Amino acid sequence: MYSQSTVIAGGLAHIPVVIGVFYFIQKYFSKRALSFPEDTEIKKSPVKPVEQKSVPMPAPVVKAETKAAVKKKHADVPVNIYRPKTPYEGTVIENYSLLKEGAIGRVNHITFDLKDSDPFLNYVEGQSIGIMPAGVDANGKPHKLRLYSIASTRHGDDFKGNTVSLCVRQLQYEKDGETINGVCSTYLCDIKPGDKVKITGPVGKEMLLPDEEDANIVMLATGTGIAPMRAYLRRMFEPTEKEKNKWNFKGKAWLFMGAPKSANLLYEEDLQRYIADNPDNFKYTKAISREQQNTKGGRMYIQDRVLESANELFNMIEDEKTHIYLCGLKGMEPGIDEAMTKAAEEKGLNWSELRPQLKKAGRWHVETY
Repeated sequence: MYSQSTVIAGGLAHIPVVIGVFYFIQKYFSKRALSFPEDTEIKKSPVKPVEQKSVPMPAPVVKAETKAAVKKKHADVPVNIYRPKTPYEGTVIENYSLLKEGAIGRVNHITFDLKDSDPFLNYVEGQSIGIMPAGVDANGKPHKLRLYSIASTRHGDDFKGNTVSLCVRQLQYEKDGETINGVCSTYLCDIKPGDKVKITGPVGKEMLLPDEEDANIVMLATGTGIAPMRAYLRRMFEPTEKEKNKWNFKGKAWLFMGAPKSANLLYEEDLQRYIADNPDNFKYTKAISREQQNTKGGRMYIQDRVLESANELFNMIEDEKTHIYLCGLKGMEPGIDEAMTKAAEEKGLNWSELRPQLKKAGRWHVETY
């Protein structure tokens, strides 16, 4: 019989041996594990090309950019420099009506000074800013911010790069026989030069212009949906703007604009100047609902103009360099979608299949409200 102390001493003496055995086993299998993936890849690599050749894939209708590619492309776009808790107080430079006599409603062009912002509130065409109207709501809480599409280029209306402009329509609607005015839109239409306004942003990457100078830009807008389109067109066709941004637009731009009356057409003088100076690059099609009739004798809406131009429009859409931008009241979307469906059918295309492809490719841009 061994004494208890002898057994313990013997067990301790074997511990180094056991550790050595486990070390050897671990080292052996670690080498096997490391070599296994490499061995597998070598065995599979000759087979893959054969499988790819045996099943040829049809070319897609629309080339799509991956999410990673789009994200990388827009990585340098400024976003949320100023947030609701820390807004920038910009000074109103000017505020004037955009409508002519006989127009319906109230639409103003408003410009804010940004030069004192620190950090500087820079933005690019197609983005929006938030406005926090002064005062409180019925519950005594500060009014919530509203987003508005920017109507100026990054260089501002004066090309000095220190301002941002908005195109704002005063919201009005009837409720229980009473006319209700929109809180923020009325606030903006009423502000005076010198007033301070709380601004947030910029936000948005959905409506950005492509970088390519030879891209084609189709724009569908109603009312103040012209705001981002104005920024695009100024970037494309204003001589001073072109000099500053070193971007020489060589593609074709086509604006479809919807308004109730001619007096409600916005920035008309600038648009006519762009046509006169760039007849080969800019086309402007109007749909004035209360003054024009469609082929069925009804009011002329933007979707009617789309149908009239179906062949030419879809010839452009089939070009992978063409981008389509839609901006305005949300109610315009179903009509545009229906018109696009009919227009696509005339070209033997399926719009319900084509639209998601355009969206995935980053060529279908929508901002409605």
